[in-house]
Amino acid sequence: MQLISDKRVLPRLPFHTNGWSMGVISIALLLAVPVLVVLSYLLEPAGEVWEHLADTVLQDYVINSLLLMVGVAIGVLLLGVSTAWLTSMCQFPGRWLFEWALLLPMAIPAYIIAYTYTGLFDFAGPVQTLLRELTGWGYGDYWFPEIRSIEGAALMLALVLYPYVYLLSRAAFMGQSICVLDVSRTLGNGPWRTFFMVALPLARPAIVAGLSLALMETLADYGTVQYFGVSTFTTGIFRTWYGLNNAAAAAQLSAMLLLVVFTLILIEKGSRRQARYHHTTQRHQSLTRFQLTRLQSFMAFMICFGALFFGFLLPAGQLLWWALTTAEESLDGRFLSLISHSLLLAASASGLALLLALFLSYGKRQYGSWPVVLAVRTAGMGYAIPGTVIAIGVMIPFAAFDNALDDWMRAQFGWSTGLLLSGTLVALIFAYLVRFLAVSLQTVEAGLGKIRPTMDEVALSMGVGSREIIHRVHMPMLKGSLMTALLLVFVDVLKELPATLILRPFNYNTLAVRAYELASDERLADASYASLTIVAVGILPVILLSRSITRSRHAEPT
Repeated sequence: MQLISDKRVLPRLPFHTNGWSMGVISIALLLAVPVLVVLSYLLEPAGEVWEHLADTVLQDYVINSLLLMVGVAIGVLLLGVSTAWLTSMCQFPGRWLFEWALLLPMAIPAYIIAYTYTGLFDFAGPVQTLLRELTGWGYGDYWFPEIRSIEGAALMLALVLYPYVYLLSRAAFMGQSICVLDVSRTLGNGPWRTFFMVALPLARPAIVAGLSLALMETLADYGTVQYFGVSTFTTGIFRTWYGLNNAAAAAQLSAMLLLVVFTLILIEKGSRRQARYHHTTQRHQSLTRFQLTRLQSFMAFMICFGALFFGFLLPAGQLLWWALTTAEESLDGRFLSLISHSLLLAASASGLALLLALFLSYGKRQYGSWPVVLAVRTAGMGYAIPGTVIAIGVMIPFAAFDNALDDWMRAQFGWSTGLLLSGTLVALIFAYLVRFLAVSLQTVEAGLGKIRPTMDEVALSMGVGSREIIHRVHMPMLKGSLMTALLLVFVDVLKELPATLILRPFNYNTLAVRAYELASDERLADASYASLTIVAVGILPVILLSRSITRSRHAEPT
C-alpha cells in the first residue's frame, strides 16, 4: 500500500481576523496557566521553608527519585524489549496470545499493584505466613525481601509500565527492513545474536521513546512511593503543601520536578525524530519467524508468561479473591456513592476534553498558522506533567482569585462569597482537562489526519456548507476516533490519584481516593472492590490497543 501525501489545504483566513484562531489560542493559554504558575516560582527568592527543605530533605528527594528512575528503567527495558522481540520475531507456543495479553498490566495503576503485593508478601501476608508454618521459623529467623522499599517501588512500577517499551519496541522490530535481517540470517546468526547485533541498535530510538514515557509516569507516581515510604519529589510536594502549609515551597519543588519532566520530553521527541532511520529499504513483507528449539521455546514462553503473571494475573487474582471474601461488608451504599462520584467526574472531564479537542483540532486544520499550531501543541503538553504539579498549579491561582473576589465583595457589599473555584469540582475537572486533554487531542488529530483535504474541497465545490461537511462527511469517519478519545480520557480520570487528593471537595471520595485511604489504613482487603473496579474499567483501552495490533498484523503485506 502506498501512502499518499496531500499537502493541499483549504483556504485560510488571515490570523488576525479569525475568531476561531483566537479561541484556540485563548483555550491554550488558559490550560497553560497551571504550568506557567508553577514555573514562575523558579524566579521567587528562596524562603525559610525552602532553605529548611534544602538543608534537610531535598537531597533525599533528588537521590530517591533518581534511584527510582534507574530501577524502573532497568525493569521496563528488560521486560519490554525482550517480550517485544520474542512476540514479533520468534515462533513459540502461545505467542499469538502474548501479543495482546502483555498489554494487560496497563490496566492496573501502580498504586493498586503496590497494595496487592504488599498484602501478598508483607510479614503478615500469606506467602511469609506459609513459609513460617512450613519451616517453624519465627520473627527474625529468616531473611525475606522487603516489599516496602525503593527497590519494591521500582519493581511495582516496572511491572505496570513495561508495556510502553513493549508497544514501541515491537512496532520497531516489526517494521525493520527485511533485507538487513535476512543478511543476518544468511551469516548464520540465530535469534539472540540477530537481536543484539542488528535489531536492537536499529530499534534504539523507539526504545528510548518508550523508556522516556515510562520514566515520566514514574516521576508522576504518588500512591506507590507514599505507601512504600519512599521520599520523592511527589511525596515531598504533598508534605510541603499539607504538612508545612507553604504553597510557595511546594510550587518550587513542583517547578524542579517540571524541569526534569521537560528534559525527558525533549529526549523522547529527539528519539522520535530519529525513527525515520529505522528502515533501509522499501521491502516490508512479513519475515519468517525464528523457529526456536524446544528449550528455547520453553524459555520464551516463561519470559512472556512471567511478565504477564506478575504484572496482571497475580495481582488481579488476589484482588478478585479479596473482593469475594469482603463482598458483604463492601457492597453497600457508600460503594455505590463512590462509583457515582467517579463516573460523574470521568464522564464530565472526558466529554469536555472531547469537545475541546474537536475545537482545537479543527482550528488547527482550517486555520493552521504557526500561532495556532503552537497553541495546540501547548494545550497538549499536560499529559507529561505529574498530577501533583498540575494540582498545585491549579490551586494557587484559583485560591488567589477566590480570596481577591471575597475581599472585594466584603469591602464593597459587606458579605463573603466564599470559595467559588478552589475546593470545588470546577477546579478538579479543570485539572483533569489540563492533564488529559492531550490524550483526546492526539486521538482526534489522528482521526482527522485520515480525512484528506481534497474531500472537503469536493464537498465545497458541490455547494455543501462547512457545518454540513462536518456533519455528513467528518463525523461518520471520526466516530471510532471520537469514541476512543472519550474512553481513554474516561479511564485516565478514573485512575488519577494525586490531583484528586489535592483538589477534591471536602469529603468527596472517588474509587481511587477510597482505595488509597483504605490501603493507607492497612485495610487492603476492604480496598479490593474499589481497586478491582478501576482495573476492570482500565481493561477497556487495553482491548482497543489489542484490536489495533490484531488489525495491523492482519494488514501486513506479504
